[in-house]
Amino acid sequence: MPNVAFINGAFMPLAEAKVSIEDRGFQFGDGIYEVIRTYKGRPFAIEAHLARLDRSALALSLTQPYSRAEWADHVMEGIRRAAYPEAKVYIQITRGVAPRDHAYSDEVTPTVVMTVREFHPLDRSVQAAGVEAMTIEDIRWGRCDIKSVNLLANVLARQQVKQAQVFEAILVNAGLVTEGAISNVMVVQGGTVVTAPEGPRILPGVTRAVVLDLALSEGLPIQERFVSQADLYEADEVFLTGTTVEVLAVVRIDGKVIGDGRPGPITQRLAAGFTSRVG
Repeated sequence: MPNVAFINGAFMPLAEAKVSIEDRGFQFGDGIYEVIRTYKGRPFAIEAHLARLDRSALALSLTQPYSRAEWADHVMEGIRRAAYPEAKVYIQITRGVAPRDHAYSDEVTPTVVMTVREFHPLDRSVQAAGVEAMTIEDIRWGRCDIKSVNLLANVLARQQVKQAQVFEAILVNAGLVTEGAISNVMVVQGGTVVTAPEGPRILPGVTRAVVLDLALSEGLPIQERFVSQADLYEADEVFLTGTTVEVLAVVRIDGKVIGDGRPGPITQRLAAGFTSRVG
């Protein structure tokens, strides 16, 4: 089964896909993206992902070349062509091809890229045991709510994670927890689920929204506020949410054991609810 690409309206094998070196995405990181995964071959929460793509495009005054309905058709066709049991769909829109200059012309035509690759979910044993994380200073730009292709700070954080042989970097800004390098972060304090509020300091995660809705439906109190790094260590439970990680317990941070060192009851409850919702 092939990895599939969709470039400016045309499907092709990924190995044949090319964009210009003059593309502003390559030159400046002037672009946005989304990642959608499938469950049983169907894209999950595609409407929410495409709505966020629209919001990111609007924030950068970037022309959206397709309607949400057209994007949904392209995504489904890409999944059909790839024919993987489960797939990860990556969508990217850049400002387009133009002579290299920081300022841009309104007449530049956006470059559209979509790739469809096989997706391998986390092994259930990892979810059952939980993972280890480390805290890192959040050095990202001031509009983290835009899903921009400017990911250098995330790249550096993930490389530190790789070298430290832990799962995720939890980002801390002025002593307050923002989010993970590839995830949103939630903590449980006295039975309340607490997570950073939406705004320019975090990405409004699609899975984050689903999990908060699940918590409300389960009768769990939630608070959207920042917690301190010290509070993180003292939390009853800590877990990550995200498209690729789903709901994933963190059992150790910076070498410190969280709770009793196992996925906590609220994390397990929300993970089970999420599995039921996507199943």
